[in-house]
Amino acid sequence: MKCLIGEIIKEKGLKSKYVAEKIGVSSQQISNWINMRNYPTIDKAFKLAKLLGVKVDDLYKEDEN
Repeated sequence: MKCLIGEIIKEKGLKSKYVAEKIGVSSQQISNWINMRNYPTIDKAFKLAKLLGVKVDDLYKEDEN
C-alpha cells in the first residue's frame, strides 16, 4: 500500500502543521501517517479527507506489485 497523504497535502499547498491543527493531531502524527508508521483512526481519516477535499479512499493506493 502506498500513502498519498503527503502528496495530497503538498499538492493542495498546505503545511503539515496547519493540517494537524485543523484535524486535532500533532505534526508528528501527520508525519507518522505520511511515513506509514501508523494510520489515522477512521474519524481522523474522514476529517483529513474532508479538509483535503478528497475521499478517504484517495489517501492510500494499492501497490501495483
